[in-house]
Amino acid sequence: MQIHRRRLLAAGAGGAILLGTPGISYAASRPQLTHGVQSGDVTDRGAILWTRADRGSRMRVELATRPDFKHARTIEGPALTADSDFTGKLKLNGLRPGQRYHYRITAEGERDSEPLEGSFATAACEPADIRFQWSGDLAGQGWGINPEFGGFRIFQAMADAEPDFFLCSGDFVYADGPIVESVELPDGTTWKNTVTAEKSKVAETLDEYRGQFKYNLIDENLRAFLAQVPMVNQWDDHEVVNNWYPGEILDLPQYTEKNVDVLAARARQAFAEYTPGGFGATDADGRIYRKIAYGPLLDVFVLDMRTFKSANPDADTAPGEVLGAAQLEWLKRELRRSKATWKVIAADLPIGLIVGDGAGAQEGVSNGTGGAPGGREAEIADLLSYAKSRGVKNMVWLTADVHYTAAHHYSPDRAVFQDFDPFWEFVSGPLNAGAFGPNKLDATFGPEAVFVQAPPAANTPPALGYQFFGEVGIDAETEMLTVALKDLDGNTLFLKTLEPAA
Repeated sequence: MQIHRRRLLAAGAGGAILLGTPGISYAASRPQLTHGVQSGDVTDRGAILWTRADRGSRMRVELATRPDFKHARTIEGPALTADSDFTGKLKLNGLRPGQRYHYRITAEGERDSEPLEGSFATAACEPADIRFQWSGDLAGQGWGINPEFGGFRIFQAMADAEPDFFLCSGDFVYADGPIVESVELPDGTTWKNTVTAEKSKVAETLDEYRGQFKYNLIDENLRAFLAQVPMVNQWDDHEVVNNWYPGEILDLPQYTEKNVDVLAARARQAFAEYTPGGFGATDADGRIYRKIAYGPLLDVFVLDMRTFKSANPDADTAPGEVLGAAQLEWLKRELRRSKATWKVIAADLPIGLIVGDGAGAQEGVSNGTGGAPGGREAEIADLLSYAKSRGVKNMVWLTADVHYTAAHHYSPDRAVFQDFDPFWEFVSGPLNAGAFGPNKLDATFGPEAVFVQAPPAANTPPALGYQFFGEVGIDAETEMLTVALKDLDGNTLFLKTLEPAA
């Protein structure tokens, strides 16, 4: 596999990641690429490339259809400046559908940096086999990069399957989760974390939020994976603070800044700087929700279930929001217009699981009553009813958030609210965080837990397993969609194949 060569390339740049580390020196006139390279939001004719340098410089990209870069074309990218923490993104247009591209990124300065390589494949215009993965929750609950454990080793198992892209369902960083050097495990052994200054406290400043992404990108498994596998990023709560909603005022002693809206604005900037997504590129509000069209068999609808969320204490009363009016109307319109066989709804919160937030409050979509749709459930009921009335077929929901893996089937035959077509929701995660669950189901939309694998205790450490990712395959000939729920080492725990409705 090509990942092994890229792992060497990424590891070669790894010394530049911990800036100021003893024993590392820099040529004063030569920039360094400090945190690898990434691609994101890849479609049939477009992609976005990302990198970061250690100083002011300019991003330069060589793009080729051959791994030896013969006949490569050179594209001048943006200036890498302090305003964006020396990160930069280059949007590529006019690419060939169904083509693997190899890219090489250099930071131009008085002398050029050493280049770093990556690759991605564009979606095909004709039906073609598709394989992609999803999961969420990285470096949470104090479980950071442990070199003795192999670091974020789940990404090596994920890379072995050579997916077309990876959907990160939120909590790619834990801005509210400080990391300490060592944690005692139940068996008497010690979990040893790599630690940085920004990860030693909760993030409040812009630089501290940036530091959350820098920390995760220390890991060579993740850097190697991202150089090979395009990302589709969405955010959830821990990119800002646990269970946040707009307008919240924190009552937490570890925060000097109590206004969540102030924190969310800083976190949003860091998220945009350090992920290779195209969100905000064409929208005045810099919206995160968007559709990724991946050929005739697949559209991915990437939701934002944080920015427009109603307050958690009021989640069980009308009106209640998790999508907001503008996003809900956008989603209805795009689902109605979609000609793709499969419509994957990338949700950062499960629909039917009861997720509390202290006494009487609900963090998730469900209000916990099991009755007619109330609070945030009303938006989901509206969407599902609309999809049925407009003949929208083959919706599959993918999510993370709850730190275990499960397959849920929703049916009006079991539901209180019955004006919808049956559908599946698949849950996966965490990638490297404490494992929890399982959560109880709310009967409003008639969910059945067909499969569940959860840990024996809350905050089970990664050393004991219970780390998960999901994998979706679409067969070009039959158009069947198969979902596999997998463990830390890539073993399949559950498999479900769905036939497309006419």
